[in-house]
Amino acid sequence: MNQMFSTTRAPKAIGPYSQAIRVSHPEAMLFVSGQLGMCPETGVMQDESIDTETVQALSNLRAIIEDAGFTLDDVVRTTVFLADMGDFARVNDLYSRVFSAVLPARAAFSVKTLPRNARVEIDAFVVRSRKE
Repeated sequence: MNQMFSTTRAPKAIGPYSQAIRVSHPEAMLFVSGQLGMCPETGVMQDESIDTETVQALSNLRAIIEDAGFTLDDVVRTTVFLADMGDFARVNDLYSRVFSAVLPARAAFSVKTLPRNARVEIDAFVVRSRKE
């Protein structure tokens, strides 16, 4: 059964989508929508630099994953969308501080524009297999 999931520790969806969808059969799965560098309390973009945006986007992603009952080690795939591929190395450095034990598969794309004129957006696919 698919179930919408949201947490107040990440910004509310800014369009017609869920923060995440949890699927509980056959494994526990979570599909996390792309997260921007928005402060969950104020909805304001943390756009002082690519660093502040990336750190906030990753923090929002982590909040949704953890509040849904998963861990970062359960993340099997992410997608990173960048407004400027020149930020790729800096985002990689910050990303590697969050995902260091179990590195998920990943794709990264340069896009023309992102919502709220963000520089970075990150989504995730999370799976926790049932223990045998």
